[in-house]
Amino acid sequence: MQGIKERKSLRLIRSIDAVKEPTMKDRGKSSIGSDEYYRHVEHYAQQIRHTNDVDEIINILDLVLSETRGLQLNDEVDTAQEQVHHAEQKIELLKNEMEQLRELVHTDQMTGAFNRRGLEEIFVREAARADRKESSLCIVLLDLDDFKKVNDTCGHQFGDTVLMHLVAVAKETLRPSDIIARFGGEEFIILLPDIAMEAAVSVICRLQKTLAKQCLLQPDDQPLSVTFSAGVAIRRFGEHQNTVIKRVDEALYRAKHAGKDRVEAALT
Repeated sequence: MQGIKERKSLRLIRSIDAVKEPTMKDRGKSSIGSDEYYRHVEHYAQQIRHTNDVDEIINILDLVLSETRGLQLNDEVDTAQEQVHHAEQKIELLKNEMEQLRELVHTDQMTGAFNRRGLEEIFVREAARADRKESSLCIVLLDLDDFKKVNDTCGHQFGDTVLMHLVAVAKETLRPSDIIARFGGEEFIILLPDIAMEAAVSVICRLQKTLAKQCLLQPDDQPLSVTFSAGVAIRRFGEHQNTVIKRVDEALYRAKHAGKDRVEAALT
């Protein structure tokens, strides 16, 4: 009971730079009791318990961390300062763990490219940005040529190496703002912001040439030149992801049936 009385007598003061939270916005620089502060943190905890959205949880933890870092303690109870510092460390650790979890949820673990869930979120973000700024967004769907033959001849482990090799070369060749995601199997989606169709086709052709030059050694030590076919489309204003992917899929189909190792522009 004595510890509870001490905690109730402790006063916590928001610093000027602390992030404001809606339930606290009118308090200004006034001090709050420790019990009131703990109730405030419990409010955040309730929000976390009622969401499965990792990004939302990280945002809530950011608010809690800002609140905790912004607190200044009176010197009445020295141990309280240690407790708040310890709480700050635990919140920071939890936030880092959640950010790592978000990476796992959005990333294809084998290749390091984004997975379909990550692609969906990034597409929404990039599409909104393109519409807002009235800028272009190119979507590329590529498919490795004769990949089934590679798996059947060299084994699935070597096939996995080919997929990882493609992503590594793409990340080296493309711009930092470009996004590559594994769409399924040996199919990948590339998002190219702020680029015209002609330039986008040129970029993907350059990726083809770079990939073909960097041969992989097969299990029998014979070199393998990896190629792919691709379809490219400019997203229309307000166009949904499924619609634009349908158009690039049709362009990819034409590239495959025209002899493979080709890039075809989608029909407008």
